[in-house]
Amino acid sequence: MNSIIPILSITGSDNTSGAGIQADIKTITDLGGYAVTAISSVTVQNQSGVHTLLHLPSDIVIGQVHSVIDNFHPKAIKLGIMGDAPTIRQLRTEIVGCPKIVCDPGILSSHGNRMMTDEAIHSFTQYILPITQLLIIRCNEAELILAEKIQTDDDMVRAAQKLNNMGVEWIFLRGGMHTEGRVTALLYGKKHKHFVSSYNIEGWQRHGVGGALSSAIATRLGLGDDVPTAITKAHEYMHSQVVYAIKSKDHNLRAADLYNQLLSLITDHYHEAHDVTFYAEKLAITPRYLSQITNKLVGKSPKDVIADYLMQKAKILLDTSRLNIQEIAEKLGFSSQVIFCKFFRAHEGVSASAYRQSHPSNL
Repeated sequence: MNSIIPILSITGSDNTSGAGIQADIKTITDLGGYAVTAISSVTVQNQSGVHTLLHLPSDIVIGQVHSVIDNFHPKAIKLGIMGDAPTIRQLRTEIVGCPKIVCDPGILSSHGNRMMTDEAIHSFTQYILPITQLLIIRCNEAELILAEKIQTDDDMVRAAQKLNNMGVEWIFLRGGMHTEGRVTALLYGKKHKHFVSSYNIEGWQRHGVGGALSSAIATRLGLGDDVPTAITKAHEYMHSQVVYAIKSKDHNLRAADLYNQLLSLITDHYHEAHDVTFYAEKLAITPRYLSQITNKLVGKSPKDVIADYLMQKAKILLDTSRLNIQEIAEKLGFSSQVIFCKFFRAHEGVSASAYRQSHPSNL
């Protein structure tokens, strides 16, 4: 029992398993935690959105939470959909003793459906925000809390500051769409302000991304990481398992599974290996078979899949870090700056230096 790291997820049920308690159990388990749960609501939904949302009675929700906390003493808590205002008020009393609370309140669904009433939002800001270690929230949800538009990087900083003033220790404000061609997020805390960007806009807007990200971060915090490290590790998991993954329902299960394993391996080993043979051997298949899989599923060779990932990482480092070109080359696993620069120019059409000059850092 000493090796069990209990992570409590309090959120709604998703009958599609793409989000909610079902996805949280998988995420927590994947990252080495022991998932304990409290279901706050039940939904009827499909790929087009949430059609029915039923919040469970307060005594049922609080009873689940009290029982789990009393028996398992979770190392971290992930809060998703919390139900109505009375439930939210009572919930604070149950969880206030846990120092590692990660909250992704689900004010809006990924399809834009309203999931919390104005009264519930008011109770959330009054009772839950002041005890939250990390708030993960999309810009459009923060706009509802703050009653103001978020349209620029500066707006994101001001919004994070206001949420911080409400008592939240750390804010991860995501879903900024004001820069054409990429999605932006801001990690904000005391003496800490860091923007991150991704060019995979569609991936980061997938159903269930916010919930899986929050449960992944909560698990990493429960395992002992600090907030920035937990977010970094959770992002690595998200890249391979959710954001860039292929859904098996549209493809052969074996092929989709191998492709998703490839993405996970690239995430783990991009800094040491760029060759197709390395990854084929890790998957215990031939490079030729790996090529057949990637061409069938995404219309790209394995070499292109690896290059795409390296380019994503390179652009983010050029956009958001103060590392020089040599340091970026080393971080990405290139044997020299010259080789990295040739690689970058071949895929982007401009030099890494020219790219950086045209994309000023947010730092």
